[in-house]
Amino acid sequence: MSDDKKPASLPEGAHTDFAEDMTYGDYLQLDGILSAQRPMSDKHDEHLFIIIHQATELWMKLVLHEMRAAIAAIDADDLRPAFKMLARIGRIQSQLIQSWDVLSTLTPADYLTFRDALGHSSGFQSFQYRQIEFLFGNKNRAMLVPHRDRPEHHRILQETLESPTLYDVVLRLLARHGLAVPEDVLNRDVTERYTTHPGVTDVWLQVYRDTDRYWTQYELAEELVDLEDWFQQWRFRHVTTVERIIGSKRGTGGTAGVAYLQKALDIRFFPELWEVRTVL
Repeated sequence: MSDDKKPASLPEGAHTDFAEDMTYGDYLQLDGILSAQRPMSDKHDEHLFIIIHQATELWMKLVLHEMRAAIAAIDADDLRPAFKMLARIGRIQSQLIQSWDVLSTLTPADYLTFRDALGHSSGFQSFQYRQIEFLFGNKNRAMLVPHRDRPEHHRILQETLESPTLYDVVLRLLARHGLAVPEDVLNRDVTERYTTHPGVTDVWLQVYRDTDRYWTQYELAEELVDLEDWFQQWRFRHVTTVERIIGSKRGTGGTAGVAYLQKALDIRFFPELWEVRTVL
């Protein structure tokens, strides 16, 4: 055999027989993941549409993993791991924002070639996204309705609706550490969307005016602002990408499309953390 036909050598110690060993593909369950793209049409660009949304759902699964752990850590006054988890969520949000850049390569003409194949499926129906919104504080019992056909999903969403939000556990932590969070806020109905309270603004004002004394609470506040900032950027890119692809058409799931998405830009999860910047 001539030198140019010799098989490439493997790194020293590399395995070549995996008959009884777990491989990279086994560990990551790649057979299932890579066979999960099943276009409903023969159009080239539907593959892009499916993969972007599947990847988004995987990132959202990690957001939920980190968010629930962060909430538990804050509730236990264990803030060091909570800070790391919240920072990681921010990095995930950055990745989600970048994904809109890829999806925006889908032109209106491209999308129309397979849009009818989507039927009534819509991101509005995302079970994981709805959990994230509930945990951030955008509670809305009506959003359980699209999930009635999946009892397990409906049960988890019901439990999430009835659980304290990230902001609820943060405000309770502030109260445990001697800050005068109003009792009606601490005892509020957590199934309802949080609304701004002047007493909470006063508490954050105290924190921001004496950061040396309240450094940990101040750092936690800025972590929350980061998360909401990223979330708003994600929402904005969602709006602009959808408008770029379908204009003002209604969404496939029956929503008002861009008009529906634009309304979400006005929602604040941690309103007093934005108000305090004005009154400082």
